[in-house]
Amino acid sequence: MVLSTKAKQISTSLTLEITAKAKKMKADGIDVIGFGAGEPDFNTPKNIRDAAIRAINDGMTKYTAASGIIELKQSIINKLKQDNDLTYIPSQIIVSSGAKQCLANVFQAILNPGDEVLIGSPYWVSYPELVKLADGKPVYVETKEITKFKLTIENLNKSVTSKSKAIVLNSPNNPTGTVYSKEELIEIADFAKINNLIIISDEIYEKLIYANNPHISIASLSEDAYARTIVINGVSKAYAMTGWRIGYAAGSAEIVALMSNIQSHTTSNPNSIAQYASVEALTGDQGDMDKMIVQFKLRRDYMVERINTINNLSCIKPEGAFYVMVNISRVINKSVMGKVIKNSIDFSDILLEKEKVAVVPGIAFGADNYIRLSYATSMENIKNGLNRIANFVENI
Repeated sequence: MVLSTKAKQISTSLTLEITAKAKKMKADGIDVIGFGAGEPDFNTPKNIRDAAIRAINDGMTKYTAASGIIELKQSIINKLKQDNDLTYIPSQIIVSSGAKQCLANVFQAILNPGDEVLIGSPYWVSYPELVKLADGKPVYVETKEITKFKLTIENLNKSVTSKSKAIVLNSPNNPTGTVYSKEELIEIADFAKINNLIIISDEIYEKLIYANNPHISIASLSEDAYARTIVINGVSKAYAMTGWRIGYAAGSAEIVALMSNIQSHTTSNPNSIAQYASVEALTGDQGDMDKMIVQFKLRRDYMVERINTINNLSCIKPEGAFYVMVNISRVINKSVMGKVIKNSIDFSDILLEKEKVAVVPGIAFGADNYIRLSYATSMENIKNGLNRIANFVENI
């Protein structure tokens, strides 16, 4: 029997694989420290949990409109106006089962076979696979550590072709923590206009910024940028709601209508209880989120300082999200404990085996000279884990 060739071409998620492996080792009684998971280690705030319980007790457990309840859509509209100076109406909003489904919907809605999508490298692991599933072609735009892994007009111009249909922008960025300035976003918006590209602006880490530069949505910069941008966001990261699976998108009513139609035939509506909880997340008390951000900043500062004291490792300070890309290029092709480190997978595998520390190999993000560490874990885990990494590297 011949199975789907398209499905066979889709890579597995190394981030989920590493996380699952670390969890299994912990379940087996092994003292593993995991830096892989891309989710806050805090519990969902109580006011949000209470809203979910009320929704259950009030019987809000039936089907909703496939694209989401009007109460949540209006809360999203108000949030986008207040935080991002963006004006939308309900027909321009779709609520999905996580931001990942929003991305899957939009690629299916805009791409035809052979259409190219520009994706900065390093990239979040699912961008290229979602493009492939929609019959598109991911085109990787290489960025450099020296420019904080940012897309530049120079490298974009080298990558754009007559088949280019869209560009993915992720700020704050996973895996690099990069945050784009207003001036940089204006250049990208102008580039998209000149080349008639749809902008997919993934802003899921919007609230997690630790420097003085505020988050700016590229859609807010001009009428043209607004018209060609699909904003992707959700409650998973900022409100510690990864398992609730609520994401949303805002943009052209024509594209959102296609996304909604696709969703109606694939998953139908996102979880009804989680939708009502998300209304509270967007409109209720924000104090728990503010406390979480303070802790993330403390962890980031410690992690960056400690990494840069370890011989042969280095990193730049991320401005947002909760990840650090660690440069391991100086240990590639060297040996440790009788094993040669040929690439980031070798580094990660041997580290897990010898020191019981789980990290994500950079090849998962298209950057084989790096590993990614998440600081969405306790300070105790960060200190112990980095001590183990230092011990590992000292034996190389």
